[in-house]
This record gives sequence, C-alpha cells and structure tokens, in this order.
Amino acid sequence: MSQRDAQHVASSEDALKLDELIDRLVAFHCRDSGESFHEDAGLTAFRERIADEVAALEPLLTGEEDRHRLSSLREWLEQDIQRLAPIFLSRRGRLLSASWASEHSDSRLCDQGRVLLANAIGRDLQGPGGDGVLDPGNDLAALLVGLDARGESGLARQALDRYLRLSGDYGLARLLSVFRVVEALAGARRALERRRAAGEDAERPALLAETMRACHGHLALAEAYAEFRFPPLVIGFGVSGSGKSRFTRTLVGRLGAVRVCSDVERRRLHGIDPQDPSTPSAVDIFSRDTTERTYLRLAECAGTLLEAGFPACVDGTFLKREQRDLLRQQAEARGLPVLLVSFEADDATLRRRIEKRAGRQGVEAKESLAILARQQAGFEAVGDEERLHLLHLDTTAHNAAETLAGLIQDHVRLT
Repeated sequence: MSQRDAQHVASSEDALKLDELIDRLVAFHCRDSGESFHEDAGLTAFRERIADEVAALEPLLTGEEDRHRLSSLREWLEQDIQRLAPIFLSRRGRLLSASWASEHSDSRLCDQGRVLLANAIGRDLQGPGGDGVLDPGNDLAALLVGLDARGESGLARQALDRYLRLSGDYGLARLLSVFRVVEALAGARRALERRRAAGEDAERPALLAETMRACHGHLALAEAYAEFRFPPLVIGFGVSGSGKSRFTRTLVGRLGAVRVCSDVERRRLHGIDPQDPSTPSAVDIFSRDTTERTYLRLAECAGTLLEAGFPACVDGTFLKREQRDLLRQQAEARGLPVLLVSFEADDATLRRRIEKRAGRQGVEAKESLAILARQQAGFEAVGDEERLHLLHLDTTAHNAAETLAGLIQDHVRLT
C-alpha cells in the first residue's frame, strides 16, 4: 500500500459517524484501566476544573451583564456540586485517567459529509481539565455541548439516548447538568480566547462579532442546562409487533426523551450484549424472576432520568397492571406528568411484522408468533386509574409518529 493510500485509509477510519462514535466511546469508557483512584478523586478534580474555567473566563468578559451571568452560574455549580457529592463519590470505579479525545485526537465526527467536531467529541485538550482524572460524563458532555452549540440538538439527543442505553450508566444523567454547564463555559472561554488572539483589529469586525456571538451562545446554553425542567414519563406498552420500539425512537429527536427498553435491560441483567438480537438457548431470560427484576430495573432507570430532569420513555410489553403501576408511580411520586401509550395494530399486521422481523434475523417465526399469542392471552386490561393517563395509538395509521409526539406535548402542557 502506498503512503497516499495509507493516509486515505487512516483518514477514513478517523471520520466517524455518530452511532459509530457512541459505540466506541462506550467501549472506551467501560474498559478496565487497572488503576485505583481515591474515593473523592473525581469530585476533587471536577471542582478544580470549575475553579480553573471560571478563573480563565472571568478576565476575558468585558460586560458587567456577562460577569453577572458567570457569577450566577458559578454559584449554581457550587450548590449543585454539594448536592451531588454522594453521586460523585459513588462513581469511583468509573473514573478515567484520560479522555477519549486525548487518545483519539485525530478523529473527527462527521454527518452527511460535514465535519462537526474535532477529536470526535470536541473536547478542549489544552484548557483546564484537558488531562488527569475525570468521570466519563465529561467526555459525553463535551460531545453534547459541541453538537448543541452547532445547532445539532437532534444529534445531541440521539447521542445521549444511545450512550445511556448501550452503557447502562443511567446514573450519569444525574451529573450531566453540571458537566454540560462547565463544558459550555469552556466553549465561551475558547471563543473569547480567539477574540483576544485576533486583537482589536478594525479590519476584522466579522471575526470579532462571531466570537462574541459564540461566547453569548455558550453562556445561554450553560443557563439552559442549569434550568430544571419538569419532565414527563411516557410508558409505552403493547404486544410484540405493535410498533413500540419504532415509534418511541421518534420521541428521542422530537421531545428529547431518553428511552429505557425492557429487552435491553433484560439482556443486561444476564450479562448479554444489549445489541445482540439473539437469545442464548442456555439462558432463560424470560423467567418470572428475571421479568420481575427487569421491571424493577426499568423503574429505577426511569426514576433516575426524571430526577435528572430528562423526559423518560419506557418501552416494554407491560402485560401486568402491577408492572405499569410500578413505573407510573415513579412520576406520580415526584409530581411529574405521566402518559401511558397503548401501541396497537390489527392481528394481520402484528403477524406480518413479526414474520418480517424473524426473516431479518434469520430465525423461524413460529416461536415468535406463539409468544404473541401468549402475550395477547395474558394481557391484563387497563384499570380505571390508568385510563386517566391513557392514549391509544393505532400504529398502522398515517403519520402515527407525528400524532404521538403532538399528543404527548399537548398532554404535558395540560398536566
């Protein structure tokens, strides 16, 4: 292979699409570094990062209003860090000695032929916190803020949803607000550093105006991340082939929801790769005990997301009323809106979808159809209290996905 060909191959390998980047980021964060960190190492390092970012940004700000905004954000960070300290301490086993970006500095995040972020996650390796001990959430936050700042909030929502689902690290969501605020402050600092490097050259007004817009845009993002919202819980239920997974995916981009999927968490409980569609015959992952543990896990994840201010969308069969009640209580106990969505389709459509899916997976449809029959026979009807929150969705209808997103938005506004 010629040197030119080798460079082309390397360039292609370093140009990552979003799903590929998230897959690699999860693998990087989950690997065993073999290092041992002090219990408060992550918290101490992050507090130092906050102090250094504020100290670097403050003298670059020229307006009193911007200084006041920074002061308010710093006060909010101090209060939230104190509140979240136990969570920081509990994550000692997840700490990293280096960022993804430091080991993949030549990588790029690309979308539809456009380069969006350098080192794939847009992390500043030269600024405060560029090296040393860090929580994986710092890397994820850098990616999310980088996408949001470029007007790619849809991609940021997809990234968050995929990262949490593949890693299973839903506890990270509790810290994302502070991580994203600090990454946004870092973005404001970098913008003003570019302005300082350019000087006050009157012949470059466009550059000076652009850097101020970037600074104010990042400050606005930081303030938005610091604002707590009252997120809804959407419980999507229905038998196999009803369209739950397909239609709940639309809620990620439209509503910023994070999905929690029963099939993924059921596999995770048995140490099975969540992305592996097959079910090992030697393992009964559908036992009564596993099902009970799965729904407890779904409730735990949903509660964590709601506590963190993220809309949660739980995707499961939910044959039993007690399973639906368990999830519903996660929102009601927090005074948050909840919506149960019954995904429905006629029998012919259900069978056709199941047969098509079996064909894609290269397996016989007979067993899947038998499971469908058992689910239909075992489904417990929705109770009176549930009907107060119930929405029926015919997934064969035209524009069903848009209808679902619109109805959820209306429900949240009215609750």
